[in-house]
Amino acid sequence: MNIEGLDYNTQREKLLMPEYGREIQNMVDHAVNIPDKEERQRCAETIVRLMESKNPQVLEGENSEQTLWDHLYLMSHKQLDIDWPFDVSEAENILSKPEPMPHPTGGARLRHYGRLLEELFEKLKTMPEGNERDELVRLTANQMKRNLAAWGHGSMDDEKVADDLARFTDGKIQLDLTSFHFENMVTMGNGRNNSKKKK
Repeated sequence: MNIEGLDYNTQREKLLMPEYGREIQNMVDHAVNIPDKEERQRCAETIVRLMESKNPQVLEGENSEQTLWDHLYLMSHKQLDIDWPFDVSEAENILSKPEPMPHPTGGARLRHYGRLLEELFEKLKTMPEGNERDELVRLTANQMKRNLAAWGHGSMDDEKVADDLARFTDGKIQLDLTSFHFENMVTMGNGRNNSKKKK
């Protein structure tokens, strides 16, 4: 909808540095078009002081003055012809974004158990029998049960853990549920208070 006389931000040019607001951007645009260089210089210095008050958290970082002048340079679309008090040739690095990181669980086949447990299954396949393997089996089985409780809608079936552990270790690890004791698990309820208040 376009109503005559009303100026919406959605119809304006997108702000490169929205933290300074449109008023500062308008001042920068004005400074770029000032014909006299000395006046442009004074205007730029005034704008930097205003930017400082508009965005005081910039002052908390190192090289805060340099940062403010870099921001001014970028906001002017590199068109402001003044004697820059700092080297602004690296200013564009401020706008560079880091490369996206790969998802840490990428490639996990068993999402409810996660990649760490998958690695433990692989390790258990090759471990020799003994106390060290028994302890790792105990830790792995208990973590599997916790993960099932968290991601399996509260299901913590001991037989499922034993079955999965045997399956994912190619039958190398067989839990004897008559002698193996899981740790006590506390399940989180649905958040409701089941106790009824007396009136």
